[in-house]
Amino acid sequence: MDVGTGDGRLPFAWARESPERLFVGLDANAAGLRALSGRASRERMDNVAYARASIEALPPELEGRADRVTVVMPWGSLLAAVALPSLAALRSLRAVCQPGASLSVVLGSDPARDRAELRRLGLASLDADALADRVGAGYGEAGFRVTRVRGLGAAETAARFPTTWVRRLSFGTGRAFVQLEARAL
Repeated sequence: MDVGTGDGRLPFAWARESPERLFVGLDANAAGLRALSGRASRERMDNVAYARASIEALPPELEGRADRVTVVMPWGSLLAAVALPSLAALRSLRAVCQPGASLSVVLGSDPARDRAELRRLGLASLDADALADRVGAGYGEAGFRVTRVRGLGAAETAARFPTTWVRRLSFGTGRAFVQLEARAL
């Protein structure tokens, strides 16, 4: 399951690689999901589905179904939810996870370009050390165990997470990437 999937490229790519598995892309903005949803339908890809949903109101039909959840390059309220973190939002994510499910959150920021948005959200920094110090207790209270927080290079980020935003933001900027990995308890 990819939460905040944007245009849905990540679950679409993974569905192509693993036709025996089901992938779900969720985003609060349904308009971005239309193109790949239609393409998946035309290509009879029955292992990828898209739905309009926010982190605060994930579909109850998905409770306990996901063995892997990703949140890649969130912005705005979704970024605040996973990086501050928001206990309610993390509990919503935990509700869709099976016990032992993996959660991978990939953040990217350019301190100069993103300064106003980070300040608006109350985030001083998104570097790996600051994130690790800030999120452990909140993730734990929501039912996750943070297993690793690490910096990622732009090329590794682009290779592992083939999304439109990662591709746009990973080259030629001062953007730093961080991955938080956790397990559902």
